[in-house]
Amino acid sequence: MKKLTTTLSHIRRSPYQSVAAVVMTVITFFIVTVFALTALGAHVLLTYFESRPQVTAFFKDTATDTTATKLKESIEAVVAVESSQYVSKNQALEIYQDQNKDNPLLLEMVTADILPSSLEISTKNVDDLEKVAELMQKDQEVEEVVFQKDVIDTLRTWVNGIRIAGLSLSFVLLTTSLITIVIILGLKFTARKKEIETLSLLGASTWYIRAPFVYEGVLYGLLGAFLGWGTTYVVLLYLTPNLVEFLKDIPLFPVPPLAMLVVLAGELVLGTILGIMASLIATRRYGR
Repeated sequence: MKKLTTTLSHIRRSPYQSVAAVVMTVITFFIVTVFALTALGAHVLLTYFESRPQVTAFFKDTATDTTATKLKESIEAVVAVESSQYVSKNQALEIYQDQNKDNPLLLEMVTADILPSSLEISTKNVDDLEKVAELMQKDQEVEEVVFQKDVIDTLRTWVNGIRIAGLSLSFVLLTTSLITIVIILGLKFTARKKEIETLSLLGASTWYIRAPFVYEGVLYGLLGAFLGWGTTYVVLLYLTPNLVEFLKDIPLFPVPPLAMLVVLAGELVLGTILGIMASLIATRRYGR
């Protein structure tokens, strides 16, 4: 408790330097939180699209329900199928009518006979989708196979890019925050050189002298982590209704509170480590 009181006294003596350290760490952890949530959302988005029916076989007019059943069974014998759906001509017409109900002109000349029946397949392992497409193309009753491999590959590229960009920017900002705290604590340590020398002559231990600066560094890290996280969360809660409306069926928002708490816990640990490292570096001269 005494060391904490000493730490708060140090902060009150030079409030502007302390505010600068906190502001820098708040900005850092705000960006870290944004990228952490973006990376999490990108992963959820990729999982969502990977779990959708990705390979669709459109049958010729001569195909029957039995044809679709046999094709489905032959695919299930080779790969693990997550889900499958057969859409008959009549069902295809119902889907078409529902999608174009606001445009009567598009409905007049369309009947079930001119629409193809189809089979949609989703696999448990996204890497098996290409194999499913090959099996479908070999079936003589299949007229066309739609496999949106490029969409998934592009999405994966974006997800990896977001992760790399987030980690790189977070590393740069964390390094900047570390340097900022080191400089501020170093100036405070130097300003109290005579006081520290007196304590040393009186027999004070290395830890006793360093402890207030370590606590101060940890306090900067914890405040920056909590305020940066909190600012991000407030902005996220404000934007969530609009994002839910925009994304509709994609389950990205609202972000589960548990996920936010996990992010907060990780950032508090990171902030603590940042503060300890900065304080130890700033006071390293005394330890020599």
